[in-house]
Amino acid sequence: MAEVKLNRENSVGLQVQDLWEESKLDPTEKLNACFERIPVSDFPATPQGFNSFPPHCFDLGFGFRLISCVPEIEVRSDASLAEAVQILAQNKILSAPVVNVDAPEDASWIDRYIGMVEFAGIAVWILQQSEPPSPAIASPEDASVTSGDFFKSLTSSEFYKKTKVREISGSFRWAPFLALEQSNSFLALLILLSKYRMKSVPIVDFGDGRIKNIITQSAVINMFAECTGLHWFESWGAKKLSEIGLPVITTERLIRIREDESVLQAFELMSKKKIGGLPVVDAEGSKAIGNISLRDIQFLLTAPEIYHEYSLLNRSITAKNFLIAVKKHLEEHDTGSPMLSGMITCKRDQTVKELIQLLNSKKIQRLYVVDDDGNLEGVVTLRDIISRLVYEPPGYFGDFFDSMLPPPDNNGV
Repeated sequence: MAEVKLNRENSVGLQVQDLWEESKLDPTEKLNACFERIPVSDFPATPQGFNSFPPHCFDLGFGFRLISCVPEIEVRSDASLAEAVQILAQNKILSAPVVNVDAPEDASWIDRYIGMVEFAGIAVWILQQSEPPSPAIASPEDASVTSGDFFKSLTSSEFYKKTKVREISGSFRWAPFLALEQSNSFLALLILLSKYRMKSVPIVDFGDGRIKNIITQSAVINMFAECTGLHWFESWGAKKLSEIGLPVITTERLIRIREDESVLQAFELMSKKKIGGLPVVDAEGSKAIGNISLRDIQFLLTAPEIYHEYSLLNRSITAKNFLIAVKKHLEEHDTGSPMLSGMITCKRDQTVKELIQLLNSKKIQRLYVVDDDGNLEGVVTLRDIISRLVYEPPGYFGDFFDSMLPPPDNNGV
C-alpha cells in the first residue's frame, strides 16, 4: 500500500483502515462496522478560527467557504436579517447556529439553539415575501419583476432591515437544530448527512450545551479524498458509478432551467422542489451550459453591482445573464473561484474515487453526468456519494429523533 501522509482529516481514515484490516465481516458490512466504532469527536475541529482558512476549508466561490468547524460564530435570534447577512459575509461562512436570546445562561443545548440560519434561507424568504400578490399584476418572467431594480429593492426593503431571524424559522431551508453528542459515532454522522439530507451536523458538548464542531458534507468528502492509498478507500473507490446505482437522479427526473428563463424562476424552482441546484441548459434543453445553486443566491444580498446594468436597462436577468454577470464579477474579485472553471461534468463509467477527487479539487457540490455527445444523463451530489458508503441498520436511531429539537411549525426542510 502506498504511504499515506497523515493529515488532520485522514486520521479518521487511518482508524478505518486499522479496523478494516481487523474485521472478518463481509465487505458490505465492514465500513458500517468501522465507522460505528469511531466517535465524531475524532473528526478534527478548526483551531485557527474562521478567517485563517486552513487546508480543509472548502471554497465555494464568491469569496465564501464552508469550514468543518464554526462554533465561535453564532447569530442572535433577535438579529435582523440584514445583520445576519452581514455576520455571515464578514466571516465568509454560509450558515451559522442561531442562539435563543431568551434562554438562560445555563440552558441546555436544546434550549440554547433554535436552528441554523443560511444565506440561502434568508434570500429565499425575501423572494417569497416579494412575490406579486396576483398573477394578473405580474409574473416571475416579467422584466419589471426580474430586472435589477427588483433585486435592488430586496435589500433596501424595510422587512429585510427589521425582520428578526427568529421570524423566518418556518421558511424553506431553515434547518432545525439536530445535533450529535461528541461520543456519537461517525456512522450516525454519515447517515444524517446522506439519508436525512443534512448539509452539516453540529457536534455538541451536552455538558456545557455548546457547539464544539460543525461537520459538513464537503468536509467528509475532503476526508475521503485524503484517504487515497488506503486499502479500504481504494477498494470502495474503484467501483464505477453504474455499479453503485449512480446517478440516482437521471434525465427524466432532472430539474433544469433554460438559459433564456429568468434567474428568479430558477431560485423559485429550487425552493419549490426543495433542491440545492440545477443545470442551466441550452435552447434545445439537452446540453448544460452552467449551474445555478441556492448558494449563488447570496449575490442578491452581497454583490448588487452584478445586476446594476440590468437595473439601468430594466432588462430581465435571465439564467444566462446571471452566469455571465457572476463570471465577470469573479474575474475581478475572486480569480480562484471554481465557478470560473466552466461546466464540470463526468461520465457513468468513471469511478467513485475519480468523482471524489474531482469534487474535492474543484470545490463543488455536484457533478452532472453526460454522455459522449455532452447530453445530460443525470446528476451526482456529495450526499449521493456518502449514501453509497454506508447504510442505516434497522432501528439504528431508536428514539434519537425524539430527543432532538423538533422542526419549527410549517418547516419546509
